[in-house]
Amino acid sequence: MNTWAALLVPPAAWGLGWLGLRWLRRELAPPRLEHPDAAAPLADLQWVSVPTAHGKHLAAQWLPGAAGRGVVILQHGWGGNGSQLRPAALALHRRGWSVLLPDARNHGRSDPDGHSSLPRFAEDLHACLSWLPGPHSAPAQPVVLMGHSLGAAAALLAGSQRSDVAAIVSVSAFAHPEQVMRRWLAEYRIPFWPLGWLVNRYIERVIGQRFDDIAPVSRIGHIQAPVLLVHGQDDTVVPLECARRLQAGAPHASLLVRAGRHDGFDQEEVLYAQVSDWLDQHVPPGTSSARAA
Repeated sequence: MNTWAALLVPPAAWGLGWLGLRWLRRELAPPRLEHPDAAAPLADLQWVSVPTAHGKHLAAQWLPGAAGRGVVILQHGWGGNGSQLRPAALALHRRGWSVLLPDARNHGRSDPDGHSSLPRFAEDLHACLSWLPGPHSAPAQPVVLMGHSLGAAAALLAGSQRSDVAAIVSVSAFAHPEQVMRRWLAEYRIPFWPLGWLVNRYIERVIGQRFDDIAPVSRIGHIQAPVLLVHGQDDTVVPLECARRLQAGAPHASLLVRAGRHDGFDQEEVLYAQVSDWLDQHVPPGTSSARAA
C-alpha cells in the first residue's frame, strides 16, 4: 500500500461507518402512523396527557368503565398507535373495564424522544401505571397490561419489574430481540457475521440494555401475575414457536392459539370474548392488583 492509500483508507473507513450508522438509525426509526378521523367521536372517551421519562408526555385515550372493575392498559406495537387496539378496548369496556390506550413516544400523537426500543416502551407503561387515576386507592382496582407485538414484549418486561399488576395479556410477542434482528438483517441481506453481530451490539449500546436481559423469554419467568399468551397460527412475522418458548419459560402462563396472522385474527369478536372470559376467571371484580400479583 502506498503512502497516499495509507492516509486515505482510515478516513474513508470512518466515513463509511458514519454513513452506515446514519442509515441504520433511519431504517430503525418507527413510522408515525396517524390516528384515523373516526377515532375521535366516541362517547365518554377522553384524550389525556401522561407524563413519562425525560420530561416527555404520552398522548393517550382514556375510557372509564364500571367502578371497581379494573383498568386495562393496551400498548400498541412498533410504528402503531393506540387507535389500532380500539376494537379490543371497546370489547373489554363492554365487560366493565376502564381502558387506557397510550401512544408510545415517537408514535401517534406522543412526544418525540430520540430512539424507540423495548425498554422505552416498558418505561412508558410504567408511566401509565403511575398516571392511572386512583388505581391503588381504596377500594383498590386490578390493573392489567395488554400489548401487541413489541407492546406485548413491553408488557412482559414491565410486568416482570412490578408486583402490582393483576394479569398480563401478550398478543403476538416475540421471544428474543436477537431473533427479530436476525430476520430484519436477512431482509436487507446483511450477513450476521460480522456485520449483523456488530449491528446488534451497537443497538444494545444505544438502548443501554443487553438483549438477553430484556428478552421476553428471559423475563416471563419473573412475572408473578397470571399471563395469557395469544398467538396467530399463521403468524409469519413472529412464528408460533416464539409463543411456545415463552410458555415453556413460565409454567403459570396459558397459551391461546387462534387462526390468524401477526396483525389480525379470524373471528376477532370470538377472541375478545375468550380473552375477557380469561380475565374474569383470573381477575374477578374487586380483586386488587397487589393480591393478584
